[in-house]
Parts: sequence; C-alpha cells; structure tokens
Amino acid sequence: MKKNIGFIGCGKMAQAMIEGIIKSEKWLPRQIKASAKTEDTVESVKKRLNISISTNNMEVASWADILILAVKPNLHAEVIQELKNEINSSTIVVTIAAGLTLNDLEQAFAQEMKLIRAMPNTPSLVREGMSAICANQFVTKDEIDMVSSLFECFGKVEVVEERLMDAIPAISGSSPAYVYMFIEALADGAVKQGMVRSMAYTFAAQAVLGAAKMVLETQKHPGELKDEVCTPGGATIEAVASLEKNGFRSAVLMAMDSCTNKTKNLIK
Repeated sequence: MKKNIGFIGCGKMAQAMIEGIIKSEKWLPRQIKASAKTEDTVESVKKRLNISISTNNMEVASWADILILAVKPNLHAEVIQELKNEINSSTIVVTIAAGLTLNDLEQAFAQEMKLIRAMPNTPSLVREGMSAICANQFVTKDEIDMVSSLFECFGKVEVVEERLMDAIPAISGSSPAYVYMFIEALADGAVKQGMVRSMAYTFAAQAVLGAAKMVLETQKHPGELKDEVCTPGGATIEAVASLEKNGFRSAVLMAMDSCTNKTKNLIK
C-alpha cells in the first residue's frame, strides 16, 4: 500500500512535484493532500490537479505518512512550531528548502523526527527532474529508498552526503534558468540569421536536449563529445574558440559560485 503524501505549501515547485507524481501513475490523486496560503491557489490547484487541498496545514500534517515542507526557508520555523505536535513519530518529514540543515530542522522540532533534506528542480513537471536527498540518523534505509522512489516519479535522484547539499542549487536547482538563457541566446542567433523565432526555439531546445542525453547515455566525458563535433579547421571549433575568448566557462563558474554563496546565506 502506497503511503499518503502531504505538501505544506503548494507553490510552483510543489505543483511541479505533484503533477509529476500523478503523471507517473504510481500514486493516485486521492493519496495526495496539500495546503496553500491563499484561497486562489487552493481553487486553481484543485481544479488543475484534482487533489485535496485547503488552507489547513494541521489537517495535512496529521494525515500524511510522508510530509513535504514546500514553504520558503524563512517560514520553516513558524510552520514547524505550528505542526510539530500534529505529526506522527513515524512520519517522514521532507524539506525542499535550500540552506536549511538537518541540524536546523532537529532543533526546530526539538524531538526525534525522521528528517530528509531534498533539492528537486522545476523540470520535475515534465518528469525530467534532478533531485538530491540526504537523511538524518532516524530514517531507515528502506525509508530512504521509499522517498527516492517517490522523487523518481518525476526524474532522477541521487542520495548525497549533507555536506554537498549547498552545492546542489547551483548545479541542478537553479541551473535550468541558465539553460533557458542559453536556449534563448541560441534562438536569438538563429533569428539574426533569418529563422522565425518559433522554429529557432525548437532547434535550440532539441539540440540541448539531445546533447544532454548524449552525456547521460554514452557516459562519455563532455569534453570528448565536444571534440567529436569539432572537425579540424571547421565552423564548430571557431564557435568554441569564440566562446572561450568571451569567458563562457568562467561566466558559468562565477554564476555557480554566486548561487552557492547565496544559498549558504539564505537562513542567516
């Protein structure tokens, strides 16, 4: 029997996760409950996803076997204070808040709790998400596997050491935004050469999708795959040289450093 899944907060990330879970058909909509802050969100989510949703956090917390805290990091203390006496000791509590450590959560609950940190990303909506999870000492191996199976409903999952969690937003949580900018830039370049924009987006997005699948499915080093496209004296190596000259890699590295530094300071 599948466990009941509760969401406290139902913003864009939570909705992406819920839609991915429903599309996987491993859980039914009746096995998912959520709470939201506003009646507008309640009505729109109920209509679109056909799940039970209300503004009552405590109802969701007392019902769920897996409770996902999908609120902003600075709201966790308030929400945990409200709910900690409503949560069953067997409930697995999962937070998707960047910068909030397992120790922070343990101190907020002030009791033994099964706690998991998770960091999914918005491509979960199309079941191509990338999530990282880590757990405290009260979560069993079977329970980690169960939560991993849940997150696999909308993409790939890796169990990582907690020390790596602050690095996750830069590499997968926030990076879709960088990729969208890259796709937009590719499309702009094609439009400059006379291609209509809708077609340019299709060419650019499919090229990025295909390149990503090449990395995942061939298991070749990205540098090797890049070299296979760059024929001697060809157009591709000219483009690569231009990217290098204009600081393409260093710009990405600097962006990731900025993202990681911001993540570490979110709770401060």
